[in-house]
Amino acid sequence: MKIAVMGTGRVAAALGTRWAHLGHAVVFGSREPQGERVEQLVLGAGDNASAATIGKAAERAELVVLAVPWPAARPVIEAAGDLSGKIVVDCTNPLNNEFTGLDLGHTTSAAEQIAAWAPDALVVKAFNTVSAAVMADPKFGDVEATAFVCGDDPAAVQAVSGLAEELGLEAVDAGPLSIARYLEPLAMLYIHLAVHKGWGSRCAFKVMHG
Repeated sequence: MKIAVMGTGRVAAALGTRWAHLGHAVVFGSREPQGERVEQLVLGAGDNASAATIGKAAERAELVVLAVPWPAARPVIEAAGDLSGKIVVDCTNPLNNEFTGLDLGHTTSAAEQIAAWAPDALVVKAFNTVSAAVMADPKFGDVEATAFVCGDDPAAVQAVSGLAEELGLEAVDAGPLSIARYLEPLAMLYIHLAVHKGWGSRCAFKVMHG
């Protein structure tokens, strides 16, 4: 699959690098695609990876991954240009500046706001409750971490779930995009446990059912 990963931070690096190593054509979208940091990221991701401006990266891709801080989400969507018919994977969480809560939620979500900014895209919420460390290594002994996925287009949800499973995660279809209203507060719980309770990034949610 042709994947554009918007961002070059830890989440973008973890997802893009692993998918490139798995044989997908990954292009990292950046405002400075020829910068030293981006070049090092592409080098580490291997032969299937490249970098381009945000607009060029989106243009080449079937699937666009939004792996940027929440304040950058709208500028990146606008810079991406026409996203009609493309799957847009929203990994963001609308964290406040102090990382102590969410800027919005409960009656809407970051994912739904992104869908409003890109109305002709197929927006899927995924990977927002999983740390970059767990994306890189999702196994805890014989148990794989859970990645929740939600969206309004079944085929898009299935495609993103498949990408999650390729990473070794257990993909759980949580329902329509509005379920992101619950997944984003769940990510806030994760941050509380990982950061404020000292669990660190090597922790994950696991759903079990009979």
